[in-house]
Amino acid sequence: MTPFGSTRSTVQWDHALHGPDSHIITKLPGWTETDGIILISPQMGSMTRARFSQYMALMQTGAQAGPPLAGMQRFLFVIEGSVCVKSGAENVKLTSGGYAFLPAGIDHSIEATRLARVNVFEKPYAVLPNVAPPLIVTGQEQEVTAVEFLGDPDLLLRMLLPDTPSFDMAVNIMHYNPGATLPMVEVHYMEHGLLMLQGQGIQRLADSWYPVQIGDVVWMAPYCPQWFVGMGKEPARYLLYKDMNRDSLNFC
Repeated sequence: MTPFGSTRSTVQWDHALHGPDSHIITKLPGWTETDGIILISPQMGSMTRARFSQYMALMQTGAQAGPPLAGMQRFLFVIEGSVCVKSGAENVKLTSGGYAFLPAGIDHSIEATRLARVNVFEKPYAVLPNVAPPLIVTGQEQEVTAVEFLGDPDLLLRMLLPDTPSFDMAVNIMHYNPGATLPMVEVHYMEHGLLMLQGQGIQRLADSWYPVQIGDVVWMAPYCPQWFVGMGKEPARYLLYKDMNRDSLNFC
């Protein structure tokens, strides 16, 4: 129970913090035996609206995913449990830390092989002339090499998608040892969706500083000033979506 209506969750015109205490269960169209939590969507914000969706799929064993809307690409990351992803000759089982990128227009199926909690990002694909569309990507976070972010050994980056012109989005995992920080307050045209995977920290969004912890979701609109410090006795880790590799006028 939440006394006196208190919560860390907040929705502002250029950012939002969505804590687990504010989650509402809904159904996901076309999905079977699955509860959904819509975390970020174009309904979020006022002057600026999110241009992607982020949701959590809570799948029972044997549950099947529904298809995305036409023109939408899908990236899924398994938080708990396991799922099987099939598309053409591709047939891969993903466990905790597993991920799959599914390009727009690609027929696919996703089935939970045991009780699973899956974070999903979806966005329209921005076609780039004379550039081939992206291919399916699958993997496990644990097998992705971590690199120092801007030379800081306490701040590590794992890139889950190739940084090539075919991809108009990136999904990364950021790892902060206790006390590690972003080296600057970032201000840029890219939009973010963030899921805290581990630990806790302080997230600056615009002119406010928010305590965040495992399970929290953060939305950052383009040009929202942002900064983070990992705190506590264990590393802080988050999954981070952003749009990229396209002219900023694509998004007007």
